[in-house]
Amino acid sequence: MKKILLSLALSLSAGLAVAADRPYDEQADAKAQIATALHDAAAAKEPVLLIFGANWCPDCRALDHSLKTGRNAELMGKFKVVKVDVGHFDHNVDVSTAYGNATKKGIPSAVIVSPDNKILFMTKAGELADARSMSDDGIYEFFTKAEAASRQQ
Repeated sequence: MKKILLSLALSLSAGLAVAADRPYDEQADAKAQIATALHDAAAAKEPVLLIFGANWCPDCRALDHSLKTGRNAELMGKFKVVKVDVGHFDHNVDVSTAYGNATKKGIPSAVIVSPDNKILFMTKAGELADARSMSDDGIYEFFTKAEAASRQQ
């Protein structure tokens, strides 16, 4: 009985670890999530941050981890955040295209839109495509500048 319980506990913890490393919901309806975020953003008077990426992408997972910790997590509180899964650049292509083809130069990529769905800021040159090499401070600096640029629009 102890072996069965131990085996079950190990399987469950391994499953949770895998889920934690998969920040992009591959089954999600990105358009519906964005519509909900835009509605919520209008009520809160906050911009929406779209982060395009995929679970297979180590830079996407590194960025996701960094955005959940310390002052980066606090900074994300200024946005309604939607993570959009792009698969192997074959999923939600129409969504990426609608937001300036944000994934053209690599993932992860980011777009900030106003509550009325106007693009305020977007990555254009793969600025986050090397997120694994960026420190938490570098990611914080990037999103602080992006947030400031979006307010100027």
